[in-house]
Amino acid sequence: MPALIVGNWKMNGLGDDIAEIAAMAGSAANSASRLWIAPPFTLIDRAVIVSAGAVSIGGQDCHAKPSGAHTGCISAAMLADLGAGFVIVGHSERRRGNGETDADVRAKAEAARAAGLQVILCIGETQAQHDAGETDAVLAAQLAGSLPADAEGLIVAYEPVWAIGTGLTPTLADVAAAHACIRERLTARYGGGGHGVRILYGGSVTPANAADLLKVADVGGVLVGGASLTAASLLAIAAAA
Repeated sequence: MPALIVGNWKMNGLGDDIAEIAAMAGSAANSASRLWIAPPFTLIDRAVIVSAGAVSIGGQDCHAKPSGAHTGCISAAMLADLGAGFVIVGHSERRRGNGETDADVRAKAEAARAAGLQVILCIGETQAQHDAGETDAVLAAQLAGSLPADAEGLIVAYEPVWAIGTGLTPTLADVAAAHACIRERLTARYGGGGHGVRILYGGSVTPANAADLLKVADVGGVLVGGASLTAASLLAIAAAA
């Protein structure tokens, strides 16, 4: 199975930056990896056009409701209407900065599936939880509260909070242990279907460490932040895969 390389642009990107997605799409056919990009909402429609199907375009979040009086929010149906194929839910920056609970994340995942989108569901522990040896317990609790009813279209991303944007990464042994824990919980929840859920690693992924991370058991791809903002950097990560 080819590695899945997902770029999360976060609150970055203006119209001129569409050229980077066009460059990614132009090289995607020569990559052994699958490339997905989640630009800001303002660029999704243009990104869908320039990617021409070579790169899947998605959203960074969605509301749990399909429509209504939710000023400033975007529904999963709106993302699908723009041509998005997936959405990220439960990113630690949403959980911490916006107070999203596991129940909120699950509701968003269910809404996304109802709209026909694939779901990248993020979980991860803080530095204090990691240092206290609580990683497995935290991951298990987040999965128990956040997972949708079935595994269809589901991808889980393990993103240790303390490694996001810090330049720090867990040891490969730590990554392997976390992914093994996640796989165990997925199979306990979904039975055989849990074996088919791809698990991504996210947290200061760069062209320098991507190859080693992608060799770890149960790492089916990477969720990339800052290193996904240029075609040169993201394609270097894809080449490492």
